[in-house]
Amino acid sequence: MLLPIILTILPLVTPSPINRTCMTITGVTHTFYGFPDNDPPGPTIAMDCGRGYIAGGSGTYSDPVTFASAEGEFNPCEIIYDPYIQKYLRYEDHCADCTVDWKRGVVHIDVWTGNNTLSGGDDQINCEFALTTGTQTIVRGPRVNLPVVAEDLYVPGTKDSCRTDLRIFGYSTRGFC
Repeated sequence: MLLPIILTILPLVTPSPINRTCMTITGVTHTFYGFPDNDPPGPTIAMDCGRGYIAGGSGTYSDPVTFASAEGEFNPCEIIYDPYIQKYLRYEDHCADCTVDWKRGVVHIDVWTGNNTLSGGDDQINCEFALTTGTQTIVRGPRVNLPVVAEDLYVPGTKDSCRTDLRIFGYSTRGFC
């Protein structure tokens, strides 16, 4: 007697989905956050995309910087490229202001400024404001070999703790896909 075989097919889950179509998105609201103004304060993030639930990253494709956004705006663990700061970013956290903007049809990312062990207090928050310049362009599904400046945007305890010099204005996104 042959018994029926029941197969259960489970969907494949990948830890870092790849956006297969490269595209640039202009008019993206860019803000920055870090240890002192995270909710709750510290380095804890909403998703584990390979480094635990701790924000970080140097900005390379293999070690992207954490960014937050509205749930559903990006795929969990999606890697994008930010030509404004020449870093790859990975969607690993949620952002309340980003959610408000997303409901209004505005794309908003909040980029981790660095250091997941020390709070820079008001100095770091002032740095985040200095880095914020309104809207920028991002690249979804970027090539893996774009120019990168693999330095933290905020380095507590140093003379020039806020690295506003790492920002690039007037960039072209030609060739990023």
